[in-house]
Formats: sequence, structure tokens, C-alpha cells
Amino acid sequence: MVLDSAFRTMKFLYEKDLFGMIKRGVFIVLLLVAFRNSFTWHLQNFWGASADFWEALYIKYYALFGNDDFSVGVFGMFTATTIAFWVTALGFMIVDVTGKPACILRYKVQVDENELIPRNKLFKCLKVVIYNQLMIGLPFLYVMHFLFKKRGCKFAPEDLPTFRRFVIDALLFVILEEVGFYYNHRLLHHPRIYKRFHKIHHEWTAPIAAVTIYCHPLEHFLSNLVPAMMGPLVMRSHFATMLVWAVSAQTTAMIHHCGYHLPFLPSPEAHDFHHLKFNYNFGVLGILDRLHGTDALFRESKQQYRHLTLLSLTPLTKLIPDNLKEYKMD
Repeated sequence: MVLDSAFRTMKFLYEKDLFGMIKRGVFIVLLLVAFRNSFTWHLQNFWGASADFWEALYIKYYALFGNDDFSVGVFGMFTATTIAFWVTALGFMIVDVTGKPACILRYKVQVDENELIPRNKLFKCLKVVIYNQLMIGLPFLYVMHFLFKKRGCKFAPEDLPTFRRFVIDALLFVILEEVGFYYNHRLLHHPRIYKRFHKIHHEWTAPIAAVTIYCHPLEHFLSNLVPAMMGPLVMRSHFATMLVWAVSAQTTAMIHHCGYHLPFLPSPEAHDFHHLKFNYNFGVLGILDRLHGTDALFRESKQQYRHLTLLSLTPLTKLIPDNLKEYKMD
């Protein structure tokens, strides 16, 4: 069967036990490392880039903000994350609003949802997003800059970390964010807290990319910003490492909210299920959800079987149709 071969091709990225999720996480990290090395090699050979390509890139960015630690630490981070956010959000928003290109609609997680988003609902979302970026995100970066400096974090190009240190830091960032986000997120779902703070984020039971930071300002501070910056603060990381981490973590979170399970991108199935059912899948990696049993309903759903990296151009709603009762990954 075509379905059998498709699943078995993707099996190495999918396991239902805790060890399997850890293996998948390690594989993704190794894949990123290999991609970085390969990408640099190709730049060196085909475009004549020097061995110091990444350093030269950071030197230019540092100079763009006057070779000043404060300017690059606050406004440099704000610029990079804001541009990355809106490029990603607008890319998905064009499809959500216009329904074009139609080929992207084939990859919707919740079929027939958000076919045409009401303008008043979209504008309400965007106003909250802009407020959170300007009134919460920018002051947060201002305060964090002084905390980073006090911790001894470096900003200058001559202090750039080795690639090995970059990978070690990134791994610990992922772990610390998972811990910080999971327990913070579960707290936000406490009945007394949910109604006052977290309910606004769950107005979208079928989320879109911009909804990533559509939330109460206090939630944005405690749940989105603080967990992401715990790692760099603990590790006393170089600002260049923080910059890459902040943009990649934000972009990944937006993919988890985007509503489309696109080929070769991280799976949004788990967090989309959280928006659909509210009280399941609180974490990012799924490890703490498994340990605490907060993925029980998800593990019984069709979304669980779709929660893998799509290595085909055929949508997972076709590979794993809704009427599929059960598929064993034996």
C-alpha cells in the first residue's frame, strides 16, 4: 500500500514513546548542525565566501547599530525579531485572507477553518500583537540588556563563540525553554487565571501565525519572553547566539500556530490540538507532556499520527485520512 510505504519512510522521525521523542530531538539538532556546515561549505566554494562568513555577517550587523552594545542589544534584537515576525505572519496571512495560492490550502491542519478570516477579528489580533511588541517586548529587551551585561555576556564581534559553544548553548536553550514554558503554560490554564489572562489567546481555536503573540500583555511577558531568555541568561551566551536563538524560536512558535502542516517544516499538530482541545499539549517538545500525562487525549487522536515532519508533497490529511481508525507504526 502507498500509505504503508509513506509511513515507513517517515518512521525514523516518529516514535510514540518518550525515548522516541528524545531521538527525534537529537536528530533535528544534528540535522541543523550538518546543514550549517554544508551551507557554509557551499558558500565558500560556489560564492567565494571566506571561512569567516558568519563572523563577517555579524560584524556588518553590529556596525549597522553603531558598534554599540546597547544599540545592538536592544534595537538590533528588536529589529531582527520584528522583521522575522512580520515576514512570517504576512506570508501566512496572505493565504488566510485571500485563499491563494490554493495549493497551500491543501495543507490545512483544521480543514475548512479560517478559509476567509473576518477582518474585524484579524484587526483585533494585529492590534494586540503590535501593542505587545512595542509596549512589552521593547522595554523587556531594555531591561534584559542590563541583566546580560551584569552576567558578563559579550556583544563584540571579536568575542564570538565557537560553533561548538553555539550548539551547546542552543541545546540548553531548548531544554530551559521547555521547562519554563510548560509549567508557566499549565499555570495559565488554572481556572482562576485562565479567564483573566489566557482566555484571549484561546479565542482562536484554529490559530494563525500572528496569534503566536496575540495574548494578554502579562502572558506575553511571563510565557513568551521570559522562558525564551532564560537560557541565554543562565549560559552567559554571546549576543550573536541569542539573536539566532530568538529569531529561530519565534519562527518555530509561529509555525506551530500557523494552521498549516507544510512539507519539511516542524509539525504544528500538537499545538494546534492544544488550541482545539485547550487542556492538552502544554509544552513545546512534548517530553514534559508525556511525563505528566497531559498528552493523553492527543495520543488517542488522528493528529498524533500526523505529528511528524512531512517528507512528501502529499498533505497528511490525505496520507492519514480522518476515517483511518488506527495505524500501527510497527
